[in-house]
Amino acid sequence: MDESLKFKKATYHLYTFMVSKLISTFGSQVYAFAISFYILQLTGSASSFATNLICNILPRTLIAPFVGAIADKYSKRMIVITAQIATTLTIGGLLVVTLTSGLSLVSIYATTCILSISSTFSGVTFTASITGLIDKERIQKAMSLNQMSISFAAVASPAVGGLLYGTVSIPVFLIIYMVASSVAVILESTMNFRLFANQKQVVEDGEAKETMFQSIKAGIRYLKLQPIILTMMWIGLLINFLFGAFEVGYSYILIDKLKMESQHFGFTQGAFSIGMLLMSVYFSVRKEVRFPLLISKRGILGMAVLMGGVALPLLNSLSYGLVFAYYMTLMFCFGLMIIVINTPLQVMLQKTIDDDYKGRVFSIIETMSMALMPLGMVLYGFLYDIFPGQWILLLSAALLIVVVLILARPSVLRKVHPELEVGKGVKAEAGAVS
Repeated sequence: MDESLKFKKATYHLYTFMVSKLISTFGSQVYAFAISFYILQLTGSASSFATNLICNILPRTLIAPFVGAIADKYSKRMIVITAQIATTLTIGGLLVVTLTSGLSLVSIYATTCILSISSTFSGVTFTASITGLIDKERIQKAMSLNQMSISFAAVASPAVGGLLYGTVSIPVFLIIYMVASSVAVILESTMNFRLFANQKQVVEDGEAKETMFQSIKAGIRYLKLQPIILTMMWIGLLINFLFGAFEVGYSYILIDKLKMESQHFGFTQGAFSIGMLLMSVYFSVRKEVRFPLLISKRGILGMAVLMGGVALPLLNSLSYGLVFAYYMTLMFCFGLMIIVINTPLQVMLQKTIDDDYKGRVFSIIETMSMALMPLGMVLYGFLYDIFPGQWILLLSAALLIVVVLILARPSVLRKVHPELEVGKGVKAEAGAVS
């Protein structure tokens, strides 16, 4: 294909990918909002609500390694389209059940499990397809636009969901989600997933040369030969674990300790999404960062400081208005830092990992990250019942700083970015964000 035509097709992919993700993510989050409210209104039980969350997390954790192996072996286009069609049909099935016999917890749980599986197939495969859809010069823009769509959905879906929930029935919610998912199918079917791909191992005749477990083992062997990626994985794992102090403690401190009103608490969550959205816009228009691991290191250190900052109103008595303004600002900065950390690393991974192994590597990263999250939640939930929250946050923030300074020490940074030489490090760091 002519280079100019490939560039035009890649531009089409860039925005079609964003719109597709926006539509599917927005529909998914509005649906999740409605179902969550329905479960709580139907049962009044936190355990029923938690069961639905488990039905979402557990299948993703269990199947992600297999999804990565499948994404590396078979047509990514067919996997993405099939997964989106499965989502549409699953919602259609729940709609039929609702209209014929009424919505039940069992049908909701079953639907959540299936949607979790289909979204895992779609998400992992799409992530592994970026370098096949978009030219390398615009990968950062693609990742930023993807994050923009997710952030916008996070900001808008609670408002839209709340507005619709009070005015329309659950079947109408399901129909809206079906329509959104169907549009996503149509958009995805127009994309060429191998426009820039260098993948050689795709199976066209349905006969794989190796078993699923052999394929997963090959992905693990590949990872072992990539020390930089392993270092990034360890950093990510420990961040997710220690970040449990924030995930558990933030709501606990604001609602239980500081008695913040639910509406104001919701505003602080919205500030987080707005921060993510604005920083995603910035990354989408600026040139690619020169030293992604260095930028991410700075972002993690900034996030650790912010995490420790959550504890400050517990150490100093402030008026309610100041507390609200403080946490609005803090969460806005959190949103900024999340994108500063994630976007450069995602771009670096996209450019570092061979196309033949992308699915397996990204799925292994996702599985390991999610596997530690429940452990962190349980441990910190236990700790918050015993020790003062402010000291848990401050200690976890300090541990996070120590972990990053050790795992992303200057010698590691220089292996990834040889330009950061001794004697030139300060100058290079000063230009890292330019």
